Amino acid sequence: MTNQLIVEELVLFRGERCLINGLSCVVDAGNLVVLEGANGSGKTSLLKAMAGLLEVDSGAIRWNGADIRDTRQAFAESLVWMAHRVGFKADLTLSENLRFESALRPRSRVSMDVAIERLDLARLVRLPLRALSAGQQRRVALARMLLSAAPLWLMDEPFANLDRNGRKLVRRLVTEHVTNGGLCVMAAHEDVRVDAPSSRLSLG
Repeated sequence: MTNQLIVEELVLFRGERCLINGLSCVVDAGNLVVLEGANGSGKTSLLKAMAGLLEVDSGAIRWNGADIRDTRQAFAESLVWMAHRVGFKADLTLSENLRFESALRPRSRVSMDVAIERLDLARLVRLPLRALSAGQQRRVALARMLLSAAPLWLMDEPFANLDRNGRKLVRRLVTEHVTNGGLCVMAAHEDVRVDAPSSRLSLG
C-alpha cells in the first residue's frame, strides 16, 4: 500500500488566536513538503498536529484514509518526529539513547554502527547526552530517524545548530528517504533543495 497523509479543512487555535484556518493538503509517498512562514505562523503547531501531539479545533488528519485520532498507536509507529528539543535522556550515553529509542518503533535495515558512522558520532558514543553540543545532539536525532523504519518524517527546523556539513547531510538524508518512497514534512527557514519531488506550503 502506498502511504499518504491528508489534512482536511484543518482549523487550529492558540488561545483566542486562529493560527490555521481551513488548511487542506496532501502528502504522497516519495514527496517532501516544506512549511514556510514567519515565526508564530503555526508551522510547529501544524507539525505537532500531524504527529498527533496536538488536538485540532476542527477538520481531520488522515493517514492512509483513517483519522489519526482513531488509530493512534498504529499511526505513532508510522512516524518519527524531530522537534526543537531532541527528547533524549540527558544522563544516558549516546548509544544507550539510540538503543532505547530503537526499541520504541520498527527498525530500519540500517545498523546502529552504520547510522553512527554516517552522522560522524563514533567518537561520542560513550558520552552522556548532556555532554554533547546542540549540533551534536541534532546529529543524534538524525541517527534516530535513520534507525527507524517509519515512512513519515516530521522535522521542525532540522538545520538548527548544524554547521554547513551537517546541513548538507540533512538534505542528503531527506533526499534518500523520499526517493525510497518515504514522506517528509519539514518546517525550515532556509531554502531546501532535494533531488526528489517537493512542494512548499505557506502559513500565515
